[in-house]
Formats: sequence, structure tokens, C-alpha cells
Amino acid sequence: MGALAASIASHVPSGLLRAGLSLASPGEIIRRASRLEDELKELLRVHVGGGRAAAEQGGAGGQHNKERFLRAYERLKMELLNDRAFNFDFTDETRQWVAKMLDYNVPRGKLNRGLSVIDSYMLLREGTEVDDEDFYLACVLGWCVEWLQASALVLDDITDNAYTRRDNLCWYKLPTVGMSAINDGVLLKCHVQAIITRYFKEKFYFLDLMELWNEIGLQTAMGQMLDLITTHTGAKDLARYRIQGYRRIVKYKTSYYSFYLPVACALLLNGAKPSDYIELKNVLIEMGVYFQIQDDYLDCFGDPEVIGKVQKNDPSLVLTIIMFMASVRPIELVGTDIEDYKCSWLIVQAMELANENEMKILYDNYGKSDPQCVAAVKNVYKELDLQDIFLEYESRVYKHLVSTIDAEPDRAIREILKIFLKKIYRRKK
Repeated sequence: MGALAASIASHVPSGLLRAGLSLASPGEIIRRASRLEDELKELLRVHVGGGRAAAEQGGAGGQHNKERFLRAYERLKMELLNDRAFNFDFTDETRQWVAKMLDYNVPRGKLNRGLSVIDSYMLLREGTEVDDEDFYLACVLGWCVEWLQASALVLDDITDNAYTRRDNLCWYKLPTVGMSAINDGVLLKCHVQAIITRYFKEKFYFLDLMELWNEIGLQTAMGQMLDLITTHTGAKDLARYRIQGYRRIVKYKTSYYSFYLPVACALLLNGAKPSDYIELKNVLIEMGVYFQIQDDYLDCFGDPEVIGKVQKNDPSLVLTIIMFMASVRPIELVGTDIEDYKCSWLIVQAMELANENEMKILYDNYGKSDPQCVAAVKNVYKELDLQDIFLEYESRVYKHLVSTIDAEPDRAIREILKIFLKKIYRRKK
């Protein structure tokens, strides 16, 4: 074993190296069995009764669509770099900066949001031929969603003083970037408007498309503002963290652009009015809330071996820096919701369930970066059985979403919603 590998191994908790169930508590064994049972049921439901389109998403057709989607990015990037509207007095240096900034921030994620535009559009067009031009327009709108996501993440990372993003250092953490990343985040959002105008200005739904994007942009910014204000007030009094406020933040900051926007774009591209699909919107917003609650849960209880992350104050933080300098894939840092005083689902639940002693521990330790303080908060979470409460919530919301989807009369809409639910149900990262 090499020195670097030995160093990494030395920081892996010993419990993660053991696979035997004999070391697990009875509660943990029950949780694992419950997960397995639910996952088997979901596997049978999707692949036996879930419809042909959903089953094909991970097959050759889905991979081919992703390859075409990635090629579309290269074309859009070159068009932006050579567009007169962005060529004020561009030098080779500025063009190289924009190219590097785009490659670093736009296409490096899972691309689920952008690909969801294509998946949704193809389902809406099922039974009719989709030519190369129509498919490319779906790719364009898909990349617009990814561009918006990149803009939001660049700016959000600065606000949160984050360390890593998508298994690399945050853009603003690069020594050559720093706070100039603020302008890059704004530029990414400007790119979206330029791309939409370039490709859709002559389309009959152009005004509806621009109105949709302006509305989503405002909602997302309002969600970020609510998050910042709530965190500020919560730092003064944790009792202000309540489920109603939490859901409001998540709805505007995450649900609209991550879940509703891709489908609304596909509807417009197919000649439909998103305003005619109110129930579809409501279901997608609820999925977005469920998705963020999962994120909050994984931030605290996610398996590091699965999500490939270490704690902010873990000694192996130094490995991230070493591996980055050596151009080796770094370890991503997580687990900062507690340190950052975030209004997460876990603290909201804890504030409702904690007794007087547990409440004192939360007040004394939440929002502090000391590893012992973080451990104290997590210990309260475990004493309150928040892992079991989350599993119960997940099971309940899943059943509700399935019944709502099954009641949808439009087959294409049903399949779109099934695909979204399949992507996020019981996810581990």
C-alpha cells in the first residue's frame, strides 16, 4: 500500500471497513431490510409496469441522447465565444477565460436537469417523428437549465464559503479566480438569455418562454434570499426554524428550477401551455421538496463510501489540497449544514422533538465549526431517531406521489413524472 493510500485508509472510520450485520444495531438491521424491501418493490413496479419509455432511460437510447446532448454543448460554447454580442473587444485572453470558466462550471455535473428536458420532450412527442432540428432545440433548452444551475452554484458557493463542488474545488477557490467568480456567475445567467434569444426569437412561444425563465429566475433568487435571511434570524434563535419556513425556502430555491423548469420547457417546445398543467406543476414542486429533504439527510447521515465525501474538519482535508495540486480527483467536502447554521430539515425536526436537555445541547453547539460541537448535534439527531423519521417520511411521500401520478389521465405526463420519481427515490448521493 502506497503512502497516499495508507493515509486515506487511516482516516476511514473502522466501522465502514466492516460488512457484517453482526455489528449493526437492531434498528439499523430493520432500516436496511426496509430499504431493501422498498427498493425491490420499486424495481418491479418500474420494470414490469412502469412503461417502455421509463425502462429505456438507462439503455442504449438514453446513452445516445446523452452523447448528442454533450455535442450540443460544444456547439453552444463556440457560438457564445464567437457571437458578436459577446465580442465587445474580446482578446484571446478573455476568450480563453470564458471558455475555461464554462468548461469548469457548466457540463461537469450529472446533467439530470438538462437531460430531463430531452426525456420529457421525447415522451411528449412519442408516436411522432422527432427530426434533428427539434431534438437540437430540446438540447439547447436543456443546456440553458444547466447554465442556470451553474450560475446559481457559482454564486451560492461564494455565499456559503463552500470548499468543493462536483468533486473539485469551487470555482472561486481557484487561486486565479477568487471573487471575480461573482461576475462569472452573472455572466452565466446572461448567456442563458442570449442563447434563448438566438434560437427561439422567431418561435410563436418565444414570449411565453422568456416569461417562464424570468419567473423562474426571480423565484430562485427569492428562495436564496429567504435562505440567507432565515439563516441570519436562526443564528439568533434556533426556535425560528420551522417546517413552514423551511418548505418555503426549498420550494423557491430548488423546486421551481430543478423540477418544474425542465418540464415546462418541454411543454412549450411541444406547443403546449404550462399553465394548463397545474397538477403537474404541484407534483413536481413536491418532488423538489422531497429531493432537498434527502439532501439535508445525506449531508448528515450519508455513507461516505457511497457519496465520496469527508467532513469539513476531517484530517483528510489536507488530502483534498494535495490531490488537487497533483491533478488527481479530490475528495468532496460535505457535512457543513450544522457548521453553517443552515435551516435544514433535520434541525427543524429536532426543534420540534427535543426535550429541555437536548434543546440546550442544540443551542450550545449548532452553528459552530468545532468537530465536537458538530458531533454533539449529530448525537442529538440520533437520540431523536431522525433517521427512522426520515425513512417514514420518505415512504409516506413516495406512496402519495405514486398515487397522484397514477391518477394523471395523460399517459405522457404520467411517464414524465415516473422518470423524475425514479431518479430520486431512495437515492444515496
